[in-house]
Amino acid sequence: MAILAILWGSAFLWIKLALNNGLTPVQITVARSALGALVLLALARVARQRLPRDRGTWARLTVAAFFCNALPFFLFSVGEQSVDSGVAGVLNATTPLWSLLLGLAVGTGRGLPPVRLAGLLLGFAGTLLIFAPWQERSLVSWGALALLGASASYAVAFAYMDRRLTGKGTAPLALSAAQLVAATGLSSLALPAGGAVAEPTPLGVLALAVLGVFSTGFTFYLSYRLIADEGATSAATVGYLLPVVSVALGAIVLDEALSPRVLTGMVVVLAGVGMTRHATRTPAPTT
Repeated sequence: MAILAILWGSAFLWIKLALNNGLTPVQITVARSALGALVLLALARVARQRLPRDRGTWARLTVAAFFCNALPFFLFSVGEQSVDSGVAGVLNATTPLWSLLLGLAVGTGRGLPPVRLAGLLLGFAGTLLIFAPWQERSLVSWGALALLGASASYAVAFAYMDRRLTGKGTAPLALSAAQLVAATGLSSLALPAGGAVAEPTPLGVLALAVLGVFSTGFTFYLSYRLIADEGATSAATVGYLLPVVSVALGAIVLDEALSPRVLTGMVVVLAGVGMTRHATRTPAPTT
């Protein structure tokens, strides 16, 4: 979960750099899906895991690819055209709440332990404390709505993947590779409507490469493993760690100051995530 948070939490930086250096949202969506697919296909080949071959599985993978990859990847890129990456991080942290609300709506979240509910709410409160989004005018923009839509789309995808794809006999690595292949095909359909082809700078290409290989390929595989091991809502709680990662990277790499408010928010986030994971922890198998 910590590795996933680090790789995923840095994605907002790479998206912003790619946008600022000559790449369009559609180009970013297609390229990161394709690069991530290549990484996972290579790993699946090394692990000797075969991609699914039946049409039913590929049909379900296409649905998952739309809600978990093609749509949110595009919406995040669109949103960050007008919203700071820090605000994008806090809006992405609403994914666990969307997941919880979805679970309650469809009946899979009944009997939610109070401590877990408190942890979810505490984690979101911590992200608000870190970024103080009420101080940002961009929070009420179309870009912010696009980011909220991307977060909700993740929640829908996690629930769908948990119920229709994981635990069906196909290894997580092969599933994640196949899904990004499907996402590449879906997002490529939007290329003709994606605007004029830009000429990215070397920094933009580098940012896109890191985004595709590490923050998409490896991240998506770890997400699938977490969903398979602990369920959709538990996997979604990693979203609360993303603002902590972005703040920490800013302090270490960019020498950004950490105010008492931000430090307190980081502690609150970690406490909230700890509460949600403690409430869902199950004994390890003995065989």
